[in-house]
This record gives sequence, structure tokens and C-alpha cells, in this order.
Amino acid sequence: MTAPDLVTADDLMRLQPPDKHTELVRGVMVVREPPGFRHGGVAVNLAVVISQFVRARNLGRVLSETGYVLFSNPDTVRGPDVSFVRRERVPDPIPRGYARFAPDLAIEVLSPDDRPGEVLEKVADYLNAGTRLVWVIDPDRRNARVYRASGIQSEIGETEMLDGEDVLPGFTCPLSQVFDS
Repeated sequence: MTAPDLVTADDLMRLQPPDKHTELVRGVMVVREPPGFRHGGVAVNLAVVISQFVRARNLGRVLSETGYVLFSNPDTVRGPDVSFVRRERVPDPIPRGYARFAPDLAIEVLSPDDRPGEVLEKVADYLNAGTRLVWVIDPDRRNARVYRASGIQSEIGETEMLDGEDVLPGFTCPLSQVFDS
């Protein structure tokens, strides 16, 4: 039995299966079904509230479902549900394909079929590639795990505040605001 050929970030861009969510993990394409309705609502709620804050202050770009090449040879491309890139790091011109750097903030909204080990692997990839802050939002438990580049982790409940810390200074939002009632 031979090992499968590794896929590159450029291959992934060309091979994108329709109606699927794909990522590339150390050269292996991971294909998932599109996220569900609740997942999409939480992701857009986060994107809207963060985008309003970022745009009002010209801090950078908020993106959704955007692929980032975190590592090369073999390539790893992750696509957080929502991400933020500081203005001074936004490429000019804007790349047509995947960004070849890590976002400053990566947000993953859990789906019912997400496995804890896979989610932690994503978090580790983001942090190891230079992401400074990762939020993992759990709509079922109505909480969030916060992972920082410093290695400090915390959990916040739905009555507590998401905090942009030094990545989005001044940004706070009640976690309950991102959940659809």
C-alpha cells in the first residue's frame, strides 16, 4: 500500500469540491459537510459585531471562511469561521488565493460533529503559525474557550464578555450576544 500523494495549497484551490468545506492538514485534504444553520448564525453574528468595531476604527480586515496557508512542505491550509488581520498586515494587493500567513484572531464555531482532538489540533496550528488569539465558540454549551499565544487558556460563560485583549484593544462583547435566542 502506497501513501497518498500530498496536496499543496495551490492544488486545494483548484480541487475545491462544490458545496463542501475543505482544509489541508499537512498535505492531506480534509473534506467536511457545510456547517449547519445554527453554526452559520453564530458565525455571522460574530463577524458582524467584530466588523462593526474594526471598521469604525480602521483596524484591519474581518473575514469569514478564508483560507490561510499556515505551514508549507507539506502545506496546511486552515479556514477559521471568522478571522481578523491587523491593518498593517493586510497584503496590498489583496491575494486572490489563500493568505500565506496566520490571522491575528481566529474564531472557530463548533459544530455537533467536531471532535475535540481535531479542534485542539486546529488551535495548535493557528497558535504555532503566529495567531495571537483563538476563540472556540460552543453553541451547545453556550460558552467559549480562549487560547492565547502566551499559552494561557480560559473559558468564559454566556454571561461573560468576549475580550479582544491586545489583538483588538477595546473590543468587548457579551458572549450571549453571539448566540441566536
